[in-house]
Amino acid sequence: MLLNFIVSIRICLFIFLAFVASPHLGAATPEEARKILADSAVEEDATKQIAFILKLAGVNDPVVQQGVTAWRQGGLFLYETNSLKQPFFLDTAAQTDGKARAIKVVDGKPIQGGDGKDLIVNVADFTPVDTNSKLRKALKTVLDLFALSDPNPKIRRDAVTKLGQEQNPEYLPYFEARVVLESDPESVRALTEAIAITKVATTTGADQIAAINELKRMTSITSLALLQEMEKAERKNPKLTPDAKKALGSAIFAIEEHIRRGNLVGTAFRGVSSAAVLLIAALGLAITFGLMGVINMAHGEVMTVGAYTAFMTQNLFAKWFGSSGTGFDMYFIAALLLSFFTGGIMGLVMERLVIRFLYKRPLESLLATWGVSLVLQQLFRQVFGSANVQVNSPSWMSGSFIVSDVLFAYNRLFVIGFGIATVIGTYLLLTKTSLGLQIRAVMQNRTMASCIGVRTDRINMLTFGFGSGLAGMAGACLSQIGNVGPGLGQLHIVDCFMVVVLGGVGNLVGTVMAAFGVGVTDQILQPWLGAVMGKICVLVGIILFLQWRPAGLFASRGRSLED
Repeated sequence: MLLNFIVSIRICLFIFLAFVASPHLGAATPEEARKILADSAVEEDATKQIAFILKLAGVNDPVVQQGVTAWRQGGLFLYETNSLKQPFFLDTAAQTDGKARAIKVVDGKPIQGGDGKDLIVNVADFTPVDTNSKLRKALKTVLDLFALSDPNPKIRRDAVTKLGQEQNPEYLPYFEARVVLESDPESVRALTEAIAITKVATTTGADQIAAINELKRMTSITSLALLQEMEKAERKNPKLTPDAKKALGSAIFAIEEHIRRGNLVGTAFRGVSSAAVLLIAALGLAITFGLMGVINMAHGEVMTVGAYTAFMTQNLFAKWFGSSGTGFDMYFIAALLLSFFTGGIMGLVMERLVIRFLYKRPLESLLATWGVSLVLQQLFRQVFGSANVQVNSPSWMSGSFIVSDVLFAYNRLFVIGFGIATVIGTYLLLTKTSLGLQIRAVMQNRTMASCIGVRTDRINMLTFGFGSGLAGMAGACLSQIGNVGPGLGQLHIVDCFMVVVLGGVGNLVGTVMAAFGVGVTDQILQPWLGAVMGKICVLVGIILFLQWRPAGLFASRGRSLED
């Protein structure tokens, strides 16, 4: 125990000396760093070797990084000519049968033989540069800290987060030096968090309390496990001062509350995006159901047609432009247009071949469209297979950004925006166009509209096609946030009907409010009750609400409804 303690003290002293000698992390140029590494390889004093090695922490030079890696793995050698020792490592990219070019540490160039050609050496002919446990530990520290000066901010952030979780006090001087030089705000936060986590685990008294309060201020989710473990250990073996214990409990409570709020906001965001898709699908159903009184059980399969249209459009663009690039990224815009077209064509065909003969016969229309949905599901299985297909997001819809530890995915944000645009477009169509005027006239009184010259049969066909086109676009949007398979429509058709009935049959504002109410409530309940029980609770709530208001949130009024 005493020997280990002395060794730890010496290593910490070496690190401190190296830190003092090089106060600005990564200040050494690549040429200087290579010379330091070369000098340390030929140095015989182990204490000076470690001091030299620790000066390399944070240096951004591939030759130095390869040299340190090779040394730790026993792959650094000395080439002696005319009493001159040149440290080198092997060019592993061109290694064959244990032979490879010898790369000098001092400049990263191959060693030249007497014939002026690159020297090819046999590993068995050389003895690796000596290492011991303390030196290997210093080499590991340097290797871990190389990523702190990587040009890519994401790599720096990931490295700091990983190193901070180790709670190694040897990293503290480098974290503190790097945080002064860092320009990326997220990397600064990661460094500050790593410093606080390390101090909480390795210091006592006022420094520890200050570090705990810093983690509380940052609402550091990364540190929660450490703080909870400390609290658990404190119950078994009290060591903390009353102030430290109070700060610990306060920090844990604050971070847990932050996580709960973040989960709630994230769940609500996912609910809003799901509700946006549900809204697009339910809009068409609300129009057709409100206009013609037809219960279209195949509406979900029209959504599936739109989703498979997006899948086929993706494959077509990948064939034309490759699986990445600007050309491929435009596939989803084309998919939205094509899904509206294919969904609309599917609706027109159903209306002309089936629905037109079943007006004013709701039970027969329900059974007939249910049969159509079964036929379409089997057709999907025959054409695309029973397994789900993969629909990738274009690059401009991939990824996300984080606000207060809540992740907002770009594809879901697009779906929400598209849903809002669809509602506005549908509203303008119904209120500002001749077709919308005729649709509303037929909804209010079909007979009177026919008497004044409105071609109700044509309006029925166009309205059904428009509603089905909206369902097709809803399916394309669903392909970006869910699975695409033959049963996609069946997963959403019940929700669509719930939205239409809850909002008020044929009422646009009611459909919007009901869609967001059902979507968000369902997403909030699912983490607590599970997917099935969550949907059951939503359904029971809607049934009870309809007992109070049978016409839904906004009852549609017209002469035909009053008769």
